[in-house]
Amino acid sequence: MRKILSIPRSLLFYVAFYLGSVVFVLGSIALMAIWVDGFRTVVRGWSAWHRLCARVLLGIRVELENPVFKPGVLYAIRHESFFEAIDLPRLFRLPVVFAKAELLAIPGWGLAGRNFGLIGVEREAGAKALRTMLTEARRLMAEDRPLIIFPEGTRVPHGERRALQSGFAGIYKLLRLPVIPVAVDSGPLYHRTWKQQGVIRYRFAEEIPAGLPREEIEARVEAAINALNA
Repeated sequence: MRKILSIPRSLLFYVAFYLGSVVFVLGSIALMAIWVDGFRTVVRGWSAWHRLCARVLLGIRVELENPVFKPGVLYAIRHESFFEAIDLPRLFRLPVVFAKAELLAIPGWGLAGRNFGLIGVEREAGAKALRTMLTEARRLMAEDRPLIIFPEGTRVPHGERRALQSGFAGIYKLLRLPVIPVAVDSGPLYHRTWKQQGVIRYRFAEEIPAGLPREEIEARVEAAINALNA
């Protein structure tokens, strides 16, 4: 019965969330040049709308284990579905997110994302592009905003493990920031056409200091973000 009900639940979710997203994107574009605080509020409202639709229409609840929210930290989050990507402005206060550069090419949404604090990452980018990216990250960090990265570089199915992208260690080294790894288990419920009801958990691990060798930071982060990947 639960699987059958997931079909109408999911259809209602798609209609409500995506129609609502059009309104939020248009609202954010209208405000971004004239009222920064209002623009940021609309973006966070879009993320909160997604969380509300997931809770009411899909029956998905969110639980946080050992949450730690602070500026001056690089949060390394496991990526299993679009849920955690959309949820970031709701979960954190004004996060600065390292995201795939192609996302910023989405009409309307990409412009809003860039103005909110998304930093496009091009895997084949040269040293000059990397310096520009890190300069922008430092500028936004000065506003006491946390930095967020998905170190695997793409969505990884639940139950699988994947080596971290080399860019993570480079950003960690150059920014000289401590890291808080975050495990998430959204895949089984959300990364499917007919989404399932249940609980999505975020598990925050202990803070890892800056300045560790590449092999050590990668091993510790990979182990921590896979803590819920049973």
